[in-house]
Amino acid sequence: MNMLAKVPSCYGYVILTYLYSWIMLQYLAAKVVGARKKYQVKYPAMYSDKDQMFNCIQRAHQNTLEVYPLWLVFQTIAAFVYPLSASVLGAIWVTSRFFYAWGYYTGDPGKRMNGAFGYIGYFGVILMSIYISLQLLGVF
Repeated sequence: MNMLAKVPSCYGYVILTYLYSWIMLQYLAAKVVGARKKYQVKYPAMYSDKDQMFNCIQRAHQNTLEVYPLWLVFQTIAAFVYPLSASVLGAIWVTSRFFYAWGYYTGDPGKRMNGAFGYIGYFGVILMSIYISLQLLGVF
């Protein structure tokens, strides 16, 4: 049995969204690795007592890692039923993480809010997941 025959063709967008999120994570991780060298922050230290700039770069990555597992869960639930909508919302969230990080990279933590538009994608897949769960329970 060919599994691809059972998956809607637009599910390819879901997979591309996951790959896009992987690229985003690799980019943020590379920025931290470069900052470790530049600001001489040795492992296992997570943050620097001397360089606020390193802390901003590290925090942009760390915050994304804190939110990422939850986003993956809700993105996956939403994508099972609404693959195209979930892909659009996912792409919005992933793109926002770049803007969030670039704002942090200025050294002014307040500029991380340049990525606040990502809440559209994040809360979008959460609401879709709630709706799907209520559909399964027969509420809708």
